[in-house]
Amino acid sequence: MTQSTERLKQVLTQARAEVGKVIIGQAEVVDRALIAVFTGQHALVEGVPGVAKTLLVRTLAHVLGCEFARIQFTPDLMPADIVGTNIFNLQRNEFTLVKGPIFTSFLLADEINRAPAKTQSALLQAMQERLVTIDRDTHTLSPNFTVFATQNPIEYEGTYPLPEAQKDRFMLKISMGTPEREEELTLARRTLGPDAPEVILASGAVKAVIDAEGLRATREELAVITMRDELVAYVVDIVRATRSNESVLVGAGPRATQSLLLATRASAAIAGRDFVTPDDVKAMATAVLEHRLILRPEFEIEGLSITEVIRGILEQVAVPR
Repeated sequence: MTQSTERLKQVLTQARAEVGKVIIGQAEVVDRALIAVFTGQHALVEGVPGVAKTLLVRTLAHVLGCEFARIQFTPDLMPADIVGTNIFNLQRNEFTLVKGPIFTSFLLADEINRAPAKTQSALLQAMQERLVTIDRDTHTLSPNFTVFATQNPIEYEGTYPLPEAQKDRFMLKISMGTPEREEELTLARRTLGPDAPEVILASGAVKAVIDAEGLRATREELAVITMRDELVAYVVDIVRATRSNESVLVGAGPRATQSLLLATRASAAIAGRDFVTPDDVKAMATAVLEHRLILRPEFEIEGLSITEVIRGILEQVAVPR
């Protein structure tokens, strides 16, 4: 194992440990959130209210030494509320830019599916190019700019489905379920004592393992994780299979191929390896593809789920040896 690989493993291990002081259980969720951050991508976090979606992102920002901002999406939220606007200054007789909360490193777009498409689209340029255009002037965002967009399941009242173009810009979808009984019991006991998760985070007991500059350097070290050509072809074949599956109306595009490649490499790094295996691809396939696929209505009526479709595709595509 090279020095870069060892350093990368150490940073990831420390980050998981520090986040674990606040987030009880949810080990897979934490790993996938770290994968999104360390690959420079964005994540869609889905779960019912109260499962610590907001607390997870706040904790990650603290542990990775980055700025944090939160936007509560509501039906009356306007694009200018996100990116900012120019305000006329009477004293100076000129317009002054008042930057919106998007000018940060870690942005929590809370309940993003409660805002209409016009407001959601205000994030598109920022997510893709890390640029924001206000009154024809373009402003550069932090190189570490990462969006964690939380959403309640779509069957809840007062929600709008995300546009396909926007969903495709999220590297992966993180599903946060309710904790197991023992985990919830631990949470209940801590809530009644001095070590409640929110108190622990505010007390300074959770340490930052790197700073913003260190995060950029660590991302570059992911390049040392090797991936055989056979595995690259395996990823391409999986994504292409979603486009020809009879139950899929809209399959995954080339951006999904890129996301799955990056995700598998980061998954290997979190596991402490400097090489990617087929199991890494299988482990990340559902998270990367699930939110990108649209089933044909007749198959939805029959009760087929996207997860089952992806599982079937993984069984059909030949695994490289």
